[in-house]
Amino acid sequence: MSLDKKYINLFSKITSKAAISTIPYLGKKDKKAADKAAVDNMRSELNKIDMKGKIVIGEGELDKAPMLYIGEKLGSGKGPELDIAVDPLEGTNFAANNLPGALSVIAVSKVNNLFHAPETYMDKIAINTNQKGIVDIDFDTEKNIKNLAEFLNKDIKQLTACILDRPRHKKIIDKLKELKVKIKLISDGDVSGALLVSNKKYKVDLFLGIGGGPEGVLAAAALDSLGCYFQGKFIFDTQESIKRAETMGIKDINKKYEIKDIIKGDSIFCATGITSGDLVNGVKIKGNKYITETLITHKSSNLNKILVQEDTIKT
Repeated sequence: MSLDKKYINLFSKITSKAAISTIPYLGKKDKKAADKAAVDNMRSELNKIDMKGKIVIGEGELDKAPMLYIGEKLGSGKGPELDIAVDPLEGTNFAANNLPGALSVIAVSKVNNLFHAPETYMDKIAINTNQKGIVDIDFDTEKNIKNLAEFLNKDIKQLTACILDRPRHKKIIDKLKELKVKIKLISDGDVSGALLVSNKKYKVDLFLGIGGGPEGVLAAAALDSLGCYFQGKFIFDTQESIKRAETMGIKDINKKYEIKDIIKGDSIFCATGITSGDLVNGVKIKGNKYITETLITHKSSNLNKILVQEDTIKT
Protein backbone atom coordinates (compact mmCIF):
# COMPACT_ATOMS: atom_id res chain seq x y z
CA MET A 1 0.00 0.00 0.00
CA SER A 2 1.17 3.52 -0.78
CA LEU A 3 1.42 6.34 1.72
CA ASP A 4 -1.24 9.02 1.44
CA LYS A 5 0.12 12.10 -0.36
CA LYS A 6 -1.07 14.28 2.52
CA TYR A 7 1.91 12.99 4.50
CA ILE A 8 4.30 14.64 2.03
CA ASN A 9 3.09 18.04 3.17
CA LEU A 10 2.95 17.04 6.83
CA PHE A 11 6.46 15.62 7.03
CA SER A 12 8.06 18.34 4.89
CA LYS A 13 6.66 20.86 7.36
CA ILE A 14 8.22 18.89 10.21
CA THR A 15 11.75 19.02 8.82
CA SER A 16 11.21 22.67 7.84
CA LYS A 17 10.18 23.63 11.37
CA ALA A 18 13.02 21.61 12.91
CA ALA A 19 15.49 23.41 10.64
CA ILE A 20 14.09 26.80 11.64
CA SER A 21 14.34 25.90 15.34
CA THR A 22 18.14 25.69 15.06
CA ILE A 23 18.58 29.26 13.76
CA PRO A 24 19.33 30.83 17.20
CA TYR A 25 22.20 28.35 17.63
CA LEU A 26 23.95 28.63 14.25
CA GLY A 27 27.60 29.55 14.65
CA LYS A 28 27.39 29.52 18.46
CA LYS A 29 29.84 26.59 18.81
CA ASP A 30 27.29 24.55 20.77
CA LYS A 31 26.26 21.56 18.68
CA LYS A 32 24.37 19.95 21.57
CA ALA A 33 22.11 22.98 21.99
CA ALA A 34 21.43 23.12 18.25
CA ASP A 35 20.69 19.40 18.13
CA LYS A 36 18.41 19.60 21.17
CA ALA A 37 16.41 22.42 19.58
CA ALA A 38 15.85 20.34 16.44
CA VAL A 39 14.98 17.20 18.43
CA ASP A 40 12.54 18.96 20.74
CA ASN A 41 10.80 20.70 17.86
CA MET A 42 10.58 17.55 15.75
CA ARG A 43 9.16 15.52 18.65
CA SER A 44 6.52 18.16 19.36
CA GLU A 45 5.46 18.40 15.70
CA LEU A 46 5.41 14.63 15.13
CA ASN A 47 3.07 14.21 18.08
CA LYS A 48 0.51 16.44 16.33
CA ILE A 49 0.12 14.04 13.39
CA ASP A 50 -2.71 11.50 13.30
CA MET A 51 -0.63 8.34 13.20
CA LYS A 52 0.73 5.52 15.32
CA GLY A 53 4.35 6.35 14.69
CA LYS A 54 7.45 4.61 15.97
CA ILE A 55 11.08 5.70 15.71
CA VAL A 56 13.12 2.88 14.17
CA ILE A 57 16.16 5.00 13.32
CA GLY A 58 16.94 7.58 15.97
CA GLU A 59 19.67 9.05 18.09
CA GLY A 60 20.00 6.57 20.90
CA GLU A 61 18.04 4.71 23.54
CA LEU A 62 15.43 5.71 26.08
CA ASP A 63 18.05 6.53 28.70
CA LYS A 64 19.56 9.12 26.35
CA ALA A 65 16.42 11.29 26.21
CA PRO A 66 15.69 14.02 25.10
CA MET A 67 16.95 12.40 21.90
CA LEU A 68 14.33 10.89 19.60
CA TYR A 69 15.16 7.38 20.71
CA ILE A 70 14.71 4.06 18.97
CA GLY A 71 11.34 2.59 19.89
CA GLU A 72 9.77 5.93 20.87
CA LYS A 73 6.06 6.14 20.05
CA LEU A 74 4.85 9.33 18.41
CA GLY A 75 1.64 10.75 17.00
CA SER A 76 -1.94 11.03 18.19
CA GLY A 77 -2.43 7.26 18.36
CA LYS A 78 -5.02 7.46 15.60
CA GLY A 79 -4.38 6.62 11.95
CA PRO A 80 -1.86 4.36 10.19
CA GLU A 81 1.08 2.63 11.81
CA LEU A 82 4.27 4.20 10.49
CA ASP A 83 7.98 3.52 10.87
CA ILE A 84 10.01 6.71 11.14
CA ALA A 85 13.73 7.36 10.67
CA VAL A 86 15.06 10.71 11.83
CA ASP A 87 18.17 12.82 11.96
CA PRO A 88 16.80 16.13 13.29
CA LEU A 89 20.17 17.77 12.74
CA GLU A 90 22.55 16.05 10.35
CA GLY A 91 25.84 17.87 10.46
CA THR A 92 25.85 19.17 14.03
CA ASN A 93 29.35 20.56 13.54
CA PHE A 94 28.17 22.41 10.43
CA ALA A 95 25.40 24.07 12.43
CA ALA A 96 27.63 24.85 15.42
CA ASN A 97 30.13 26.57 13.15
CA ASN A 98 27.62 27.95 10.61
CA LEU A 99 29.21 25.93 7.81
CA PRO A 100 27.46 24.66 4.66
CA GLY A 101 25.54 21.39 4.60
CA ALA A 102 23.51 21.06 7.82
CA LEU A 103 20.15 19.36 7.26
CA SER A 104 17.05 18.18 9.09
CA VAL A 105 16.07 14.75 7.77
CA ILE A 106 13.18 12.31 8.09
CA ALA A 107 12.09 9.15 6.26
CA VAL A 108 8.75 7.40 6.70
CA SER A 109 7.27 4.06 5.65
CA LYS A 110 4.39 1.80 6.61
CA VAL A 111 5.05 -0.30 9.72
CA ASN A 112 7.73 -3.02 9.36
CA ASN A 113 8.92 -1.63 6.01
CA LEU A 114 11.94 0.29 7.27
CA PHE A 115 15.04 -1.48 8.55
CA HIS A 116 15.68 -1.16 12.28
CA ALA A 117 19.33 -0.14 12.33
CA PRO A 118 21.57 -0.03 15.39
CA GLU A 119 23.75 2.97 16.13
CA THR A 120 26.95 1.60 14.68
CA TYR A 121 29.18 2.25 11.70
CA MET A 122 28.33 1.07 8.20
CA ASP A 123 30.53 0.51 5.17
CA LYS A 124 28.63 2.04 2.22
CA ILE A 125 28.73 2.46 -1.51
CA ALA A 126 26.30 4.22 -3.86
CA ILE A 127 26.07 5.04 -7.57
CA ASN A 128 23.45 6.52 -9.91
CA THR A 129 22.04 3.31 -11.39
CA ASN A 130 20.02 0.50 -9.87
CA GLN A 131 22.07 -2.11 -11.72
CA LYS A 132 23.81 -4.65 -9.48
CA GLY A 133 27.34 -5.92 -9.88
CA ILE A 134 29.03 -2.71 -11.04
CA VAL A 135 30.28 -1.75 -7.59
CA ASP A 136 30.42 -3.79 -4.41
CA ILE A 137 31.73 -3.28 -0.90
CA ASP A 138 33.78 -6.45 -1.26
CA PHE A 139 35.53 -5.22 -4.42
CA ASP A 140 38.74 -3.28 -3.91
CA THR A 141 38.75 0.42 -4.75
CA GLU A 142 40.47 -0.05 -8.10
CA LYS A 143 37.96 -2.64 -9.30
CA ASN A 144 35.00 -0.46 -8.28
CA ILE A 145 36.47 2.53 -10.11
CA LYS A 146 37.34 0.60 -13.29
CA ASN A 147 33.94 -1.11 -13.37
CA LEU A 148 32.12 2.20 -12.94
CA ALA A 149 34.25 3.97 -15.56
CA GLU A 150 33.50 1.19 -18.05
CA PHE A 151 29.76 1.27 -17.26
CA LEU A 152 29.58 5.06 -17.63
CA ASN A 153 31.87 5.03 -20.67
CA LYS A 154 34.11 7.55 -18.98
CA ASP A 155 37.84 7.86 -18.55
CA ILE A 156 38.79 7.12 -14.93
CA LYS A 157 40.16 10.67 -14.63
CA GLN A 158 36.65 12.00 -15.35
CA LEU A 159 35.11 10.21 -12.36
CA THR A 160 34.42 11.98 -9.06
CA ALA A 161 34.22 10.04 -5.81
CA CYS A 162 32.75 11.46 -2.60
CA ILE A 163 34.10 10.23 0.73
CA LEU A 164 34.22 11.38 4.34
CA ASP A 165 37.56 12.97 5.22
CA ARG A 166 38.61 10.54 7.95
CA PRO A 167 41.91 8.80 8.82
CA ARG A 168 40.17 5.43 8.38
CA HIS A 169 39.80 6.23 4.67
CA LYS A 170 43.49 6.96 4.02
CA LYS A 171 44.08 3.83 1.92
CA ILE A 172 40.98 4.44 -0.20
CA ILE A 173 41.86 8.12 -0.71
CA ASP A 174 45.47 7.25 -1.58
CA LYS A 175 44.25 4.72 -4.18
CA LEU A 176 41.81 7.25 -5.66
CA LYS A 177 44.67 9.74 -5.97
CA GLU A 178 46.86 7.09 -7.57
CA LEU A 179 44.11 6.38 -10.12
CA LYS A 180 43.74 10.15 -10.68
CA VAL A 181 40.07 10.07 -9.74
CA LYS A 182 38.63 13.44 -8.71
CA ILE A 183 37.85 13.45 -4.99
CA LYS A 184 35.14 15.34 -3.12
CA LEU A 185 36.06 15.17 0.54
CA ILE A 186 33.30 15.90 3.04
CA SER A 187 33.92 16.62 6.71
CA ASP A 188 30.49 15.49 7.94
CA GLY A 189 26.99 14.75 6.73
CA ASP A 190 27.08 11.43 4.94
CA VAL A 191 23.33 11.36 4.22
CA SER A 192 23.81 14.28 1.86
CA GLY A 193 27.11 12.79 0.66
CA ALA A 194 25.37 9.64 -0.53
CA LEU A 195 22.59 11.64 -2.19
CA LEU A 196 25.09 13.50 -4.36
CA VAL A 197 25.17 10.50 -6.71
CA SER A 198 21.44 10.94 -7.43
CA ASN A 199 21.70 13.71 -10.02
CA LYS A 200 24.33 14.60 -12.63
CA LYS A 201 24.15 18.25 -11.56
CA TYR A 202 26.05 17.36 -8.37
CA LYS A 203 28.93 15.92 -10.45
CA VAL A 204 29.53 12.95 -8.14
CA ASP A 205 29.71 9.45 -9.64
CA LEU A 206 30.44 7.38 -6.56
CA PHE A 207 29.95 7.63 -2.81
CA LEU A 208 31.89 5.22 -0.63
CA GLY A 209 33.43 4.67 2.77
CA ILE A 210 32.49 4.09 6.38
CA GLY A 211 29.93 6.33 8.07
CA GLY A 212 26.95 6.09 10.38
CA GLY A 213 24.58 3.14 10.04
CA PRO A 214 21.41 5.17 10.72
CA GLU A 215 22.55 7.71 8.12
CA GLY A 216 22.96 4.84 5.66
CA VAL A 217 19.35 3.78 6.16
CA LEU A 218 18.12 7.37 5.70
CA ALA A 219 20.13 7.75 2.50
CA ALA A 220 18.86 4.41 1.17
CA ALA A 221 15.25 5.53 1.70
CA ALA A 222 15.83 8.48 -0.64
CA LEU A 223 18.01 6.63 -3.14
CA ASP A 224 15.28 3.99 -3.47
CA SER A 225 12.97 6.62 -4.95
CA LEU A 226 15.74 8.00 -7.16
CA GLY A 227 16.65 4.80 -9.01
CA CYS A 228 20.12 4.55 -7.49
CA TYR A 229 22.16 1.60 -6.20
CA PHE A 230 23.15 1.47 -2.56
CA GLN A 231 24.88 -1.24 -0.59
CA GLY A 232 25.78 -1.18 3.09
CA LYS A 233 27.39 -3.48 5.61
CA PHE A 234 27.18 -2.81 9.34
CA ILE A 235 30.41 -2.98 11.29
CA PHE A 236 30.00 -5.00 14.47
CA ASP A 237 33.51 -5.04 15.92
CA THR A 238 32.79 -5.37 19.65
CA GLN A 239 30.86 -7.90 21.72
CA GLU A 240 28.55 -5.10 22.82
CA SER A 241 27.70 -4.15 19.23
CA ILE A 242 27.16 -7.80 18.28
CA LYS A 243 24.81 -8.29 21.22
CA ARG A 244 22.96 -5.09 20.29
CA ALA A 245 22.54 -6.39 16.74
CA GLU A 246 21.13 -9.66 18.03
CA THR A 247 18.56 -7.87 20.21
CA MET A 248 17.41 -5.96 17.09
CA GLY A 249 16.87 -9.21 15.21
CA ILE A 250 20.01 -9.14 13.05
CA LYS A 251 21.04 -12.77 12.59
CA ASP A 252 23.87 -12.42 10.06
CA ILE A 253 26.30 -9.75 11.24
CA ASN A 254 28.27 -9.98 7.97
CA LYS A 255 25.30 -9.45 5.67
CA LYS A 256 25.53 -6.90 2.86
CA TYR A 257 22.33 -4.89 2.64
CA GLU A 258 20.91 -3.51 -0.57
CA ILE A 259 18.04 -1.05 -0.84
CA LYS A 260 15.39 -3.79 -1.00
CA ASP A 261 16.65 -5.06 2.37
CA ILE A 262 16.51 -1.62 3.97
CA ILE A 263 13.30 -0.10 2.68
CA LYS A 264 10.27 -2.02 1.43
CA GLY A 265 7.15 -0.63 -0.21
CA ASP A 266 6.36 3.05 -0.35
CA SER A 267 8.34 5.77 1.42
CA ILE A 268 8.57 9.51 1.92
CA PHE A 269 11.91 11.25 2.47
CA CYS A 270 12.35 14.91 3.42
CA ALA A 271 15.61 16.82 3.93
CA THR A 272 15.41 20.53 4.76
CA GLY A 273 18.46 22.75 4.52
CA ILE A 274 19.60 24.46 7.71
CA THR A 275 22.75 25.92 6.21
CA SER A 276 23.12 26.02 2.42
CA GLY A 277 24.84 23.01 0.89
CA ASP A 278 25.02 20.98 -2.30
CA LEU A 279 21.49 19.58 -2.03
CA VAL A 280 19.38 22.50 -0.81
CA ASN A 281 19.69 26.08 0.39
CA GLY A 282 19.63 26.84 4.09
CA VAL A 283 17.01 28.79 6.02
CA LYS A 284 16.67 32.37 4.83
CA ILE A 285 14.88 35.31 6.45
CA LYS A 286 12.81 37.54 4.21
CA GLY A 287 10.79 40.24 5.96
CA ASN A 288 8.78 38.50 8.68
CA LYS A 289 9.13 35.04 7.16
CA TYR A 290 11.54 32.14 7.21
CA ILE A 291 12.10 30.59 3.77
CA THR A 292 13.18 26.93 3.66
CA GLU A 293 14.07 24.46 0.91
CA THR A 294 13.25 20.77 1.30
CA LEU A 295 14.30 17.89 -0.94
CA ILE A 296 11.33 15.51 -1.08
CA THR A 297 11.00 12.05 -2.56
CA HIS A 298 7.84 9.92 -2.61
CA LYS A 299 8.36 6.54 -4.20
CA SER A 300 4.84 5.62 -5.30
CA SER A 301 4.26 8.92 -7.12
CA ASN A 302 7.83 9.17 -8.51
CA LEU A 303 8.09 12.51 -6.75
CA ASN A 304 11.52 14.10 -6.60
CA LYS A 305 11.45 17.84 -6.06
CA ILE A 306 12.69 20.73 -4.00
CA LEU A 307 9.86 22.41 -2.12
CA VAL A 308 10.17 26.04 -1.00
CA GLN A 309 8.14 26.78 2.14
CA GLU A 310 7.41 29.89 4.19
CA ASP A 311 6.87 30.15 7.92
CA THR A 312 5.97 33.37 9.74
CA ILE A 313 8.52 34.54 12.29
CA LYS A 314 6.91 34.58 15.73
CA THR A 315 7.70 37.70 17.73
